[in-house]
Amino acid sequence: MAGALFWALVVLATLTSLATAWALGANSNSPPFAPAIGANAISTMRAAFLIGILAALGALTQGGAISETVGAGLINGVQITSLAATAGLLTATGFMAFGVYTGYPVPAAFATTGAMVGVGLSLGGDPAIDTYRRIALFWVLVPPVSGGLAYLTATILRRDDIPETVGVPLLAAVVGGIIANVQLGVIPSPPDATQSSVAGFIARWVGAPTVADVDPVVALVTLAAAAAWFLVIRRRTQASVEGGIRTFLIVLGSVVAFSSGGSQVGLATGPLENLYGVELGLPSIVLLALGAVGILAGAWMGAPKLLQATSREYAQLGVRRSIAALVPGFIIAQLAIALGIPISFNNIIISGVIGGGLAGGSAGVSRRKIGVTLAFWLITLVASIAIGFGLYKAFAAVLGG
Repeated sequence: MAGALFWALVVLATLTSLATAWALGANSNSPPFAPAIGANAISTMRAAFLIGILAALGALTQGGAISETVGAGLINGVQITSLAATAGLLTATGFMAFGVYTGYPVPAAFATTGAMVGVGLSLGGDPAIDTYRRIALFWVLVPPVSGGLAYLTATILRRDDIPETVGVPLLAAVVGGIIANVQLGVIPSPPDATQSSVAGFIARWVGAPTVADVDPVVALVTLAAAAAWFLVIRRRTQASVEGGIRTFLIVLGSVVAFSSGGSQVGLATGPLENLYGVELGLPSIVLLALGAVGILAGAWMGAPKLLQATSREYAQLGVRRSIAALVPGFIIAQLAIALGIPISFNNIIISGVIGGGLAGGSAGVSRRKIGVTLAFWLITLVASIAIGFGLYKAFAAVLGG
């Protein structure tokens, strides 16, 4: 019976993880392409198709660090069992479903992190204080950094002395330089790492000595990538400003959707890290593939309707303010992935929209709405800890472990 119960819990935990990934694919990965749809640069169905593919690829190639943090870095002294993982995922998914049906801004990262802390404490584990400090500091810095970068970006795009044939290509150059340094699991890496970047791989192949702790080859590859992106988008904007902006919106939406998959999949797969890696002895790519399938299905099945709604909102914002919101979204998401910190992608985008709006005067930014949103995020974190703690206790009392 114990064996049957274990496998039943494995199936339940896996299905719950898939449901969580589906919800993330349907909701959290939609904003990147909404501006492109609003600008008539791409159709809704084609955008949903690309979102699914790109987010799934991001999950497979970049999702490992955040998945490990969620599964093993939030609690010390205990391993997350299949029953605890189920309780944590059900708690987080319940919060996300509540947000979808009520319209309240429930951040998936807050709900999942809180739920896993709650079940970990219920198991008898000790709080991972250092990890909490890192995550809390990052979460606190996200709104001002995202808003500040969006404000700066929007200001550049609005300046009369910086033509759009220069401003937009400059932003593309920044994105291109970062992409050259994005860590991916498919690029050959050194023995002590599981991921590497294009710039890092070329630098190891060339083998040039570092100068003042800076690898000159990495710097050159970064500059070359930035220059290439600058030239491509500049030529497009010189031929047609609006056409160039539409092209950049599609490219930007693609890289942000990819980053979203990498930053969000760990929220669905992290709770199963111990179950799949230790108890079942499966490689981490299996778990990431599970999350990628859920995100892909969610994007293809649930994103079109949400895209139509969000594209109307972004159309009201305008393409330039939309670009201002998405550029910091890409930068911060990649930084979070590199540090292994679970984040709310909607938190980044909302902060970027606010920052971009302030560059144009206030743009109807409601202080009350901001306050309500922040308060609900805190309520989500505290309540998910309490519910995760109580739900696991209830499960353990009924099922005996």
